[in-house]
Amino acid sequence: MLPFSVSLREGVPVYEQVTYAVTRAIVSGQLRPGDLFPSVRTLSQELKINPNTAHRIVAALVEQGLLVVRPGIGTEVADASRPPTPVHREAIEQDADRLTVAARRAGLTLPDILAVVRRQWARLTNARG
Repeated sequence: MLPFSVSLREGVPVYEQVTYAVTRAIVSGQLRPGDLFPSVRTLSQELKINPNTAHRIVAALVEQGLLVVRPGIGTEVADASRPPTPVHREAIEQDADRLTVAARRAGLTLPDILAVVRRQWARLTNARG
């Protein structure tokens, strides 16, 4: 059994869905620094995905600093106490732009979208406890 949950949906690349699910599990505290992460083989078998896709997922999470490979031990969740990099900040700006456009298109106000963000923040924060 995987230490995170993901319900694969059609129309969204598996790679994106799984990397997001793992990122969410780490941010919420479901996966903690030092926790062992499943091998590429295990990911591939459990999710019924191509081993190359599973490898790409793990490699991306390592590159993002969310996972670290420990020779002789395996892949672990990295220490998340590092400050955000300019790349992280740029990604957040892009996500905020998409969110803002989608909210405006849906007719939401700034207080509406801030309330949504606060609820999501609280959900992730409470999941750690």
